[in-house]
Amino acid sequence: MQWRIITVGKPGHPWVKDALAMYWKRLQHYARFEHVVIKEAPQPQVESQISTACDGALCILLDERGKQMRSAELAKWIQHEEISGRKRICIVIGGAEGHSAHFRANAKLCWSLSTLTMQHDIALIVLTEQLYRAHTIMRGEPYHRE
Repeated sequence: MQWRIITVGKPGHPWVKDALAMYWKRLQHYARFEHVVIKEAPQPQVESQISTACDGALCILLDERGKQMRSAELAKWIQHEEISGRKRICIVIGGAEGHSAHFRANAKLCWSLSTLTMQHDIALIVLTEQLYRAHTIMRGEPYHRE
């Protein structure tokens, strides 16, 4: 399966880049992952670019109002998507303005990493770690502990 993680604005701090590099390297053992950065702009323009980048894929928005899952549930969800033949998944982390109500309403799925609002760099690190964790759960590797 191909994963596209879309962020509005690129990571700004060296520690964020270091953490991402570590998880990207680990994730490449499980599937194809790519990071697409969309430049900050007026929200309609950003959302149009997100829609274009997600064309043909299942588009999942991250938002504090979305559905929360435990790590094991995420692993089961990914496994189900792989078995069902899903080819591409896009996960979108919004910028400072978040996602408009209209964009959220039209999304196929909306997930939450936390009910707290997160700065997008932190959300990106949490997301990549959780995707890595889910893949290790699926393969019975010793990273995750209940």
